[in-house]
Amino acid sequence: MKKSISKNYIYNLMYQILVMFIPLITTPYLSRVLGAENLGIYSYTLSIATYFITFGSLGVALYGQREIAFEQDDSKKYSKTFWEIFIFRLITMSISIIIYYLIFINGTHYQIYYKILLLEIIGNMIDISWFFQGLEEFKKTVLRNTIVKLISLVAIFIFVKSKNDLIIYFIIYVLSTLVGNLTLWFYLPKYLTKVKIENLKIFRHLKPTISLFIPQIAIQVYTLLDKTMIGTIIADKSEVGYYDQSQKIIKMLLTIITSFGTVMMPRIANTYSKGDKEQIQKYMSKSFNIVFLLAFPLIFGIIAVAPSFVPVFFGKGYDEVVILMSVISPIILLIGLSNVTGTQYLLPIKRQKEYTISVICGACINFIMNMLLIPKYKAVGASIGTVIAEFTVTVVQAYFVRKDFDFKKVLELTKNYLMSSIIMFVLCLLIGKLITNNIISIFVQVFVGTTIYYVMLKIMNDKFIVEVTNRIKRKLNWS
Repeated sequence: MKKSISKNYIYNLMYQILVMFIPLITTPYLSRVLGAENLGIYSYTLSIATYFITFGSLGVALYGQREIAFEQDDSKKYSKTFWEIFIFRLITMSISIIIYYLIFINGTHYQIYYKILLLEIIGNMIDISWFFQGLEEFKKTVLRNTIVKLISLVAIFIFVKSKNDLIIYFIIYVLSTLVGNLTLWFYLPKYLTKVKIENLKIFRHLKPTISLFIPQIAIQVYTLLDKTMIGTIIADKSEVGYYDQSQKIIKMLLTIITSFGTVMMPRIANTYSKGDKEQIQKYMSKSFNIVFLLAFPLIFGIIAVAPSFVPVFFGKGYDEVVILMSVISPIILLIGLSNVTGTQYLLPIKRQKEYTISVICGACINFIMNMLLIPKYKAVGASIGTVIAEFTVTVVQAYFVRKDFDFKKVLELTKNYLMSSIIMFVLCLLIGKLITNNIISIFVQVFVGTTIYYVMLKIMNDKFIVEVTNRIKRKLNWS
């Protein structure tokens, strides 16, 4: 029986929002207790560890999710595939851990932090969330990990009390990853059947995972290299802190859009395996609609609310984050679109070559922009580089799928959402100017902005909003 896309989206959205919402709760506290420099050290060292996680993973997460989705109706097949992929990842991650240990554990400037982050790499080595996502069992991953994340939230407020507690913050972070991933293993016996070891063909997955590994590396270039380059080029580690904090807010909001892509990826993969191209077109049309519906108001809302939000949320000394949030906000739309064309379409239908080319182009552009802009404009330069890189990825992917979709119809979807967002933006700016109390201003801007946006779409008789509203009404009436 097929899982409900809407339910899976809600489950995944709830968890992803929790993952990003926790920093919203902790960041105002940590920015004051630890300070921008300590947060910059945290972001810088974590970016280094993440490279080794990426190299060790070899693109297994996306590949594993897709392969399990292809076989989700046959427990014997997906059980065999699971063990092959997991053992393969165990081997590659072990190699990555050994290299990481030899390079960073002894004699490095931030040695103690690199030692703690070793547990982060191990936690990712035992991650099997890709298996449950391939089976479209999102509820399982949400419930267990939610509990672990909430415990880590409480631990931060109990144990992190001063600038000297940066080590404790590191420990809490890595343990939440490790324990969260361990708990998923308790569900496995229910889904797997017995598999003979001699039947496993572990290295048959080497070639396809490498084909997905290359774009994963490219993605890391323009998601992690920004922080690494700011930290290397600019002596003041506060710049890394400012950049990282602005990205946290943007990525939390971006999660609302990309969570739908996580749910749709296994569904489209399974639909493709059955040859139902018409249904894939329907899924894709809905995905584009959701991106436009959410991205435009989020971008304009961020720019309008940022001047009131940043002083309240981060405290004094974070004025630069206002500019950074505004500059980088367009990536919400750009990543949303590339998530549809790339993650939801090109990867499930095994066109990873085009996907790889797009992200490599983005990575190259990002690196060039960073080299040109960071020395002069620091974190602002890195933000501009990120926007240009994401724009490049989106354009290249659109070129590759131009024959598969009618982009004139896709662009027509933007009219209502863009117009409504601009009207919302103007009103939110006026509210920000009229109300001097930042806290009150934030709440009024968000409430009025959301209301105006919805009302404008209703007045325009937007088909998608009408459909969603009617569906909600039917469910309420039924209840």
